[in-house]
Amino acid sequence: MNDKASLKQADLAGDDLELLKKLSSAYQSVRTELSKVIVGQNEVIEQVMIAIFARGHCLLEGVPGLAKTLLVSTLARTLSLDFSRIQFTPDLMPSDIVGTEVIQEDKASGAREFKFLKGPVFSNIVLADEINRTPPKTQAALLEAMQEKQVTIGGDRHSLPAPFFVLATQNPIEQEGTYTLPEAQQDRFMFKVFVKYPNYDEEYLIAATTTADLDSDVAEVLSGEEILKLQQLVRRVPVAPHVIHFALRLVRATRILEDECPDFVKEAISWGAGPRGVQNLLLGAKARAVLEGRTFASTDDVRAVALPVLRHRVITNFSAESSGVTSDDIINRLLDELPERSDGDAVAPAVEKAFG
Repeated sequence: MNDKASLKQADLAGDDLELLKKLSSAYQSVRTELSKVIVGQNEVIEQVMIAIFARGHCLLEGVPGLAKTLLVSTLARTLSLDFSRIQFTPDLMPSDIVGTEVIQEDKASGAREFKFLKGPVFSNIVLADEINRTPPKTQAALLEAMQEKQVTIGGDRHSLPAPFFVLATQNPIEQEGTYTLPEAQQDRFMFKVFVKYPNYDEEYLIAATTTADLDSDVAEVLSGEEILKLQQLVRRVPVAPHVIHFALRLVRATRILEDECPDFVKEAISWGAGPRGVQNLLLGAKARAVLEGRTFASTDDVRAVALPVLRHRVITNFSAESSGVTSDDIINRLLDELPERSDGDAVAPAVEKAFG
């Protein structure tokens, strides 16, 4: 039985199919516009786009000079979204991010009242530049915004604009004056994306274009309202039960206290992925399928997003670090050894009841 036939969920309706075609076409248009400014980094662009349409946040890690900031700002222009950049520094305060209340006097009546001044977090795309350069107290100011899409000041809740994404960057090579993101905050990022050096031809093109008098203008491809509709479409993409089971087996295999955890994992990690790992694997798989113009997600889609979803959720121990074993190594080995299907890959009764 194929993926589509094994589902209890309804197939995508005609309107959804039109939206799917539109998103797939818009994705190619966005890549074309970005290529006017960004050379290479195709995998990074794909993963950032998947995170955006899956309503996720993204952590970009790479050395300086790899166009991380330029990528985010250019993407905001192609998607016609408000953009704010926050440069994280050791003296940055939470109020510098979320905003603060000030006393304002009414000149007519002389009455004084508190007025909330919004911080830069009130944008569609927030670039948290070098997020590991600010203390945990300030880093934590983003937690509520990332999870609840709101901030609370003086007991009042202020909703953030929709859509809302946090795209953060961090430099992996400088440790002095940096503060590692707490695991709870790392877990709020759907993807952790490694931005690598360009190859020879790409770097030649970078050198040639950036040292000449060239001005590349990018066109707007999607509006904020269209992005919201396309995000809802991603949630409606069907997933076969065996794909859900595969994602679940992969995540549970990273937990050293579970029976499903292999010995090589128990020897190498101190902590594994939580339920958000499964959720983000499936959402990422759905978004990837839609971006490629397909109507359902497969195990290949889960495999494609496994590294950015799990690498910051699988914490290696001292033994693994001293041997040079990374979380990517462990995840890749699990992907090689885990079967895609199992005899127990049936629809759970609660799921069957929920979807009829």
